[in-house]
Amino acid sequence: MLSLVIVVLVTVATGFIVWANDKRHSSYGIALPAGVSAAVGALSWVAFISAGLGYQPGATWIPWVLPMVLGTAAAAAVVVYLGRTRNKHDTEALTRALRL
Repeated sequence: MLSLVIVVLVTVATGFIVWANDKRHSSYGIALPAGVSAAVGALSWVAFISAGLGYQPGATWIPWVLPMVLGTAAAAAVVVYLGRTRNKHDTEALTRALRL
C-alpha cells in the first residue's frame, strides 16, 4: 500500500511540474494536470497489482516506475491538447465578440 501512496505523490508532483512548464497554463486550472496524472498513476498501479505484476523478481519495477511514467505522459498529453484547443476557442470567441 505504501507504494500506491508514493506513486500518487510523485504523479501529483509531476502534474504540477508539467503545468508549470506549459507556456499556455493560464488556459486551464493548476489542478487539472495533477489530477489527471494522479488518477492515471493510481489506476495503472491498481491494474498492475491486480494483474500480478508487482512484488515478483524481475517485475518489481512495473508497479513503481510505470505508473509514474504513464501519469506524467497523461498529464503532458492533456496539457498539450487543452492548451491548443482552449487557445484556439478563446481566440475565435474574442474575434467573434470584437466583430459585433
